[in-house]
Amino acid sequence: MSVAHDPHYGPWTIEEVLALGEDRGERRELVGEALLLSPAPGFKHQRASSRLWHLLDAAVQQAGVSAEVMEAVNVVLPDGLFIPDIVVVEAAAAAEDPITVDAEAVLLVVEIVSPSSSGRRTDRLLKPPYYAEAGIEHLWRLELEPETALIVTELVDGRYVERTVAEAGRETKIETPFPLTIDPGTLVSPRA
Repeated sequence: MSVAHDPHYGPWTIEEVLALGEDRGERRELVGEALLLSPAPGFKHQRASSRLWHLLDAAVQQAGVSAEVMEAVNVVLPDGLFIPDIVVVEAAAAAEDPITVDAEAVLLVVEIVSPSSSGRRTDRLLKPPYYAEAGIEHLWRLELEPETALIVTELVDGRYVERTVAEAGRETKIETPFPLTIDPGTLVSPRA
């Protein structure tokens, strides 16, 4: 089902994007003053997101960190509004049930790379510099194709540096920001 919107001309603001309301059929993100629309993710993506959310939530609790693991929430950046697939935010920032969270309260961002060529460019090339500019210390990227792999990066001198690559079929221990052992292949395998 599509929703009719009033025509919009010129640059967008965060307030205007949020005023569009919630839409489960697409994500509306703001890059500078440009509106970026992407369709709802597919089953493999959603399966991976749900399973990774559970692993991260358990790791955060085990580490005793005062944080919440959230899926698809509005993160306000210095020059945009992104909806990462998963974020770990300080518990105090999530306590008031906000519509958005400021980047300063984000401990970790996870992007699950969309299989489309535009989605791959967005998740691999477009978003990381914005997250880095916002000072988000940890960025994980889950690649679904051609083989499932989790690329763990950390902010160093204003850019993300690869720390670990966890490949499907092999358990890998990740130390920061929360200790976690993961085999990315288990995130995408359908249940029998």
